[in-house]
Amino acid sequence: MAGKIFGIDFGTSTLKIYKKNDGVIFDAKNIIAVANGNQVIAIGDDAYEMYGKSPANIIVDYPVKNGVIADIANMLSLLNQAFDKLSREHGKITGSEFLVAAPTDITEVEKRAFFDLVASSNAKAKKIRIVEKPIADALGAGLDVMNAQGVMIVDVGADTTEVSVISLGGIVLSKLITVGGNKMDESIILNVKKTYNLIIGQKTAEIIKKELGCALPPKVEKTIKVYGRDVLSGLPVEREISSAFVYEAIAEYMHSIVDAVRIILEKTPPEISADIIDSGVYLTGGSANIYALDQLMAQETELDINICEDPANTVVKGIGRIIENNKLSSLALTLKQTYYGG
Repeated sequence: MAGKIFGIDFGTSTLKIYKKNDGVIFDAKNIIAVANGNQVIAIGDDAYEMYGKSPANIIVDYPVKNGVIADIANMLSLLNQAFDKLSREHGKITGSEFLVAAPTDITEVEKRAFFDLVASSNAKAKKIRIVEKPIADALGAGLDVMNAQGVMIVDVGADTTEVSVISLGGIVLSKLITVGGNKMDESIILNVKKTYNLIIGQKTAEIIKKELGCALPPKVEKTIKVYGRDVLSGLPVEREISSAFVYEAIAEYMHSIVDAVRIILEKTPPEISADIIDSGVYLTGGSANIYALDQLMAQETELDINICEDPANTVVKGIGRIIENNKLSSLALTLKQTYYGG
């Protein structure tokens, strides 16, 4: 692959952009702040600082939901601002080639939205190709996806979990479920309100999940102090939250992830099943580091579970491997190949 080439991972939580020879050049929250309906005042981490704190005339929102683009206008505005920033810092982007990661188990219309978004951006792309997200995930985890050795990847993201079986450079099976870190945060918010009469924000819930989240009943009780608004008095108060409480709040979602893995394993061809027994299951995604998720999965499947190094960045790293290695270029498909079987 010659010339200027960029790779984009439109994550629900974060937007990551890779540039050939330079690596990841943009890694920020995939969130935008819009004032008065049409004035973009912040994107990325700057907009995230406003989340949950903005006045009524400023909307702070994530344009990608459940792994697909939910708000095309805001996503386009965010992407154009990101491109403008990168043009100032890394040189002209216009006329470049783009590789875009997209989930496998979504509709063709939803997949095409990723292509159309980049095509209509200020980048004036010379060429756009789609990379199946599980393929990029596996490559970013350091796996060889081109041979006949079947592998299973479980990507636990912000809004979704995608379970995929890969062999010979293609997707054999894939299942996307709307369970991820954000659902766990929402459950923590609801349970804190119900149990402690305390209203907390999403950022606080995320901190609780990261500090105390556990996929198995905790053997050692840990607690943290959190702050919120008392339901009855309306005043700011402090409460102590325990790891046992958090386990109860998120246990259902942990088992939903394991159930999705079991469903795919039951449908996996026997020869690939033998490969998965040998190599185990690879766990990636920003929520893969929830304590004991690998242990729960190992208990329920009786397989080895491998948590990938830097699991939140495997997709963008995988896109980077395709960009940097010509032998992997066949894994990036044109729109015609992707949607019309050409």
